[in-house]
Amino acid sequence: MQENFSLQPYNTFGVDAKARYFAEIYSIEELKEALSFSDTQTLPLLFIGGGSNILLTKDFEGLAIKLSLKGIHEDLINENEVLVTAKAGENWHEFVIFCLEKNYGGLENLSLIPGNVGTSPMQNIGAYGTEIKDTFVSCTVLNLENLQLETFNLEQCKFGYRDSIFKQEGKGKYVILEVTFKLTRQTHKIKTEYGAIKSELENLGIQNPTIQDISKAVINIRQSKLPDPKEIGNAGSFFKNPTILLTQFEELQQKFENIQGYPNGDFVKVPAGWLIEQCGWKGKQIGNVASHKLQSLVIVNATGSATGKEIFDFSTEIINSVKEKFGIELEREVNII
Repeated sequence: MQENFSLQPYNTFGVDAKARYFAEIYSIEELKEALSFSDTQTLPLLFIGGGSNILLTKDFEGLAIKLSLKGIHEDLINENEVLVTAKAGENWHEFVIFCLEKNYGGLENLSLIPGNVGTSPMQNIGAYGTEIKDTFVSCTVLNLENLQLETFNLEQCKFGYRDSIFKQEGKGKYVILEVTFKLTRQTHKIKTEYGAIKSELENLGIQNPTIQDISKAVINIRQSKLPDPKEIGNAGSFFKNPTILLTQFEELQQKFENIQGYPNGDFVKVPAGWLIEQCGWKGKQIGNVASHKLQSLVIVNATGSATGKEIFDFSTEIINSVKEKFGIELEREVNII
């Protein structure tokens, strides 16, 4: 247990906020000990995984727990299916690569997403036509009220777009310890229809892609337009893509002919990056904070010296300008602490 501990190395924005107490845990027993300490001190809790989805706007006056539970387990179901269970502290991309090396299919479109396995169900991470819920079987959690282990299946997790029970009624009540996925071993479902995957495969000269080829294409695309947090502080996509009524979208089309949208019944999902770019934010910098020059959906710690409050205020200005121009209110995807 460490006091007055800087969390700068533990958040991908690189914000230098401090925690009153900090502990890195490697087992359930250590986790329970840390929780017992927080109870006796009546401390608020902050669980940290890969630190890629949080914005620390101030010092944390409680106990920050870094979950470093490690391990991967496989259970063969039949010739074409396998259950793969990974502990919460496993790096997400390294876990995807582990599966690809075993020729397990289902996660390849989620390559190079920052963060750890334990946080992946919280916001139902997704990219290039795939979401966690497509292969998710269950997760084991610790109930923070009674310190009992519980299992949540697919239905109980109530997955939605960047959403789950862990961000809604279950927020702050559980900590995810491990996640189980059902993946394919032979007959893989290749998804190339989303984003620039097809064109990237053409660039690579690949006509009949394997799951490994899909992963390579996704990695190339992400690296070409998303900044590396190790080089410049960021948390990936800062905002959710808003979903609006079809009628509202049609009204906007009258005013903005080039507006992009993906219809789904009576609703349309509008790319937040396009909205932000139309408001002139792409590459714009105010003080220590900027919207990335290649992807306006990403806010960066441009100088490395930005405070969490500066980043939060910058995001508020973006929200206000999009609301003023399009009548659409953007929602932050990053958790604000």
